Amino acid sequence: MSENAMLPGETDVLLVGAGIMSATLGTLLKMLSPSLRVTVVESQNRVAVESSDAWNNAGTGHAALCELNYTPEGKDGSIAIDRAVKIHEQFQQSRQFWATLVQQGLLRQPKEFINPVPHMSFVSGADGVDFLHRRYTAMRACPLFSSMQFSTDPAQLRQWIPLMMDGRSASEPVAATRSEIGTDLNFGSLTRMLLSALEQHGAEVLLRHRATDLTHLPDSRWHVAVNDLATGKTQRITARFVFLGAGGGALPLLQKSGIEEGRGYGGFPVSGQWLRCVNRAVIEQHAAKVYGKPALGAPPMSVPHLDTRMIDGKRELLFGPFAGFSTKFLKFGSFMDLPLSIGTDNLVPMLGAGAHNLDLTRYLIGQVMQSQEDRLKALREFLPTARSEDWVLEIAGQRVQIIKPDPKAGGKLEFGTEIVRSADGSLAALLGASPGASTAVSIMLELVTRGITVIPEQQRSAEALQSLVPSYGRSLLQEPELRSQMIDWTSRTLELPLNA
Repeated sequence: MSENAMLPGETDVLLVGAGIMSATLGTLLKMLSPSLRVTVVESQNRVAVESSDAWNNAGTGHAALCELNYTPEGKDGSIAIDRAVKIHEQFQQSRQFWATLVQQGLLRQPKEFINPVPHMSFVSGADGVDFLHRRYTAMRACPLFSSMQFSTDPAQLRQWIPLMMDGRSASEPVAATRSEIGTDLNFGSLTRMLLSALEQHGAEVLLRHRATDLTHLPDSRWHVAVNDLATGKTQRITARFVFLGAGGGALPLLQKSGIEEGRGYGGFPVSGQWLRCVNRAVIEQHAAKVYGKPALGAPPMSVPHLDTRMIDGKRELLFGPFAGFSTKFLKFGSFMDLPLSIGTDNLVPMLGAGAHNLDLTRYLIGQVMQSQEDRLKALREFLPTARSEDWVLEIAGQRVQIIKPDPKAGGKLEFGTEIVRSADGSLAALLGASPGASTAVSIMLELVTRGITVIPEQQRSAEALQSLVPSYGRSLLQEPELRSQMIDWTSRTLELPLNA
């Protein structure tokens, strides 16, 4: 990875942003078509320093085992698990792709990016306990979640989460679910490993280079202006296919591309903060990712959790995230990002989304105004004995939520991940946030199969994709034997317990 390499005049694939999304797509394309010329441009002096960095995201292998916002409650009290099933199957595709890369020697040490950590949901109060039990009943009936456990027994909960039960009132109703098949992901480490393997197979990764503008040529190729931040010089790269995977930085470039499919899109930035434990004795007493219920009006990325992490070989403990507001689209971005993104195309959607999300606005104002004591109060709902001196504030990554045109409301704010693709398949932009990184493989498989200019149909056949992701096009839910085979194979290959 170089800051001083000469810019290629032409390339087949230009990936803007050196995060997990670009790394995943580049690896997938290179494996399907090894002769492709792949170039990555990254404005920072290292890869994976924005949302992919281990300290900037939750590191949860999002498999819908613990995230309560993936299983909404209906007005009649029923629990919908459709989204949970979809996300779980998507995460299993990611595991299969990583296992394939391990078998082929492209990812050499799985423990550097994936480790077993139980996933739990925790609630308190009679209403919360009732909700969690109904959720557990609905999920346990699905074969994908049949190993999930539920308990209201304080003695059992002390075995699972001793730190959280210490100092808790015996009269307070509490309940938890637990899935031993959960995992912790270091997406920063995974991204670096993927991009290193790409470089070894001929790709070029240019650091301290920023894509600033795009021009669509008559032959469907793109001229992309790239600024060398070390010299200040701007050159152009001609690419057959451009992927804008620069996190929040993708939106301004999508707008500059001028493609019809991107008209009207806007973005609402939400910043994040963590409380990070600095007391090793406390860290070693907790070994789970424990998710609770979000506050009223809170965005999905702000679902509170007490989070065991494995970062650079060490166990860490985080609590949060706490939301905030910044006009930056990237952690290392500019305060002018939001104002400069608003124009005649998306002004109405932006105003419409704002008018229909006043609860979110009030929530963010409250979060911004929080003191350290306010954050500790939230932590003590999970950890009653938490001491101020054991926790420090860390700034997490920046997320830009999607705002898109809506015929009724003018604009609609969405919490998810979406690909905006040009009609001719020469450009695609990834917008949005969670559960993005965990489902990166399925997102990129969808992009490839929808048709992009650099991959002919025979190279993206079902057989070709199944050589990388064996369950592609099939359902683990509907095929028990396939499900058992895939879980056993990925667990062995990724060095996870066989029940994972």
